[in-house]
Amino acid sequence: MFLIPGRPEPAERPRPRLTAAAARARHRFSTWRGERPFWAGLFTATAGLPILYWPYANLDLGGIPLAMSTTSGAGALIIGVLLITLGLTLWYHPHLRMFAGVAALLLTLLSFPVANFGGLFLGLITGLIGGSLACSWTPVAAEPSTPPADCPSTAAPAGES
Repeated sequence: MFLIPGRPEPAERPRPRLTAAAARARHRFSTWRGERPFWAGLFTATAGLPILYWPYANLDLGGIPLAMSTTSGAGALIIGVLLITLGLTLWYHPHLRMFAGVAALLLTLLSFPVANFGGLFLGLITGLIGGSLACSWTPVAAEPSTPPADCPSTAAPAGES
């Protein structure tokens, strides 16, 4: 934006402020997300969508019907639903992260020959990322509680009872 001589500088638009309820909800979501493998669950659940979509899609390409229906439609259905379920499992049962991560990796690799190249590589790549993130995620360790430096220790010195 050009400044015209004699005119004041344009004022910045005020940013919308979050209400107290929205700020609390955002803080609660941020805390919830930090306690579990959120991104692993998101990638894993998202991997199931293209794997489910392509075998049942009927596309029209310039008036020519294009169907990718194969006999593996049932396999794609099972793999896609299981990947979505594993993604939700990662969110709501983070202690099962290793099982869900390994299962997601195996199902994603199985989707390559069974479900149209793993959902035309979209489901394959996102599933591998999600499963890898799930296997590598570790919960945040609680900080050890140590007494403050200015507090005297309550333990008796050696040799005294």
